[in-house]
Amino acid sequence: MDASAGENEESFKFGRAYDLHELVADGIIHGIGVVFALVGATALIFYATVYSGYADIAASWIYGLGLVIALGVSFTYNMWPHSRIKWILRRFDHSAIFILIASTYTPFLVQGADQPMILALLIGIWLTAALGIWLKFRYPGRYDRLAILLYLGMGWSGALAMGPISEIIPGITLTLIIIGGCIYSAGVIFHVWERLRFQNAIWHGFVVTAAVVHYSAVFTAIA
Repeated sequence: MDASAGENEESFKFGRAYDLHELVADGIIHGIGVVFALVGATALIFYATVYSGYADIAASWIYGLGLVIALGVSFTYNMWPHSRIKWILRRFDHSAIFILIASTYTPFLVQGADQPMILALLIGIWLTAALGIWLKFRYPGRYDRLAILLYLGMGWSGALAMGPISEIIPGITLTLIIIGGCIYSAGVIFHVWERLRFQNAIWHGFVVTAAVVHYSAVFTAIA
């Protein structure tokens, strides 16, 4: 079966339809997230530009753009009515998660990019993100469970270089990274629990909360 046939079979399948109250709750959470991302990214980039070096400035831009793109695309996709356009937006929404994970790791790993293991991890995370994005666009609506495993694998891949990473970033930063990762991972339970009312809003609440925690971690790493 070719990709177009798979797309025709899967088109317009977005799980159950959410009622008005669920959409409003999800919209409010997304709105809070988008505002936070815009304000937070601007503040971080400004701080890095004034007080940090070129590597931190570049990492701040990468992280800031990744955060804004991920939450902005998620807001657009989840609020869009069921249609062919929403089916297309679904690919961008799921792909943006890969970008968010890779861009979140970047400010931490650039601190020790002169170490082979940390540099390899940074390159590996972005290559995995590229693979995940290709998977989402090449086979839309398929391999969703594989994508979730890739999300989790990328998110916890830092454990492979925990020793070297702990030597280049403050302890509070490492603690915040772990807390944020646990919040994301716990939220996955609600992401797949589609029959639960307000399931989508709860899942995105976990996402926004974890993003705030990781933003704090990025700020402490750069500061």
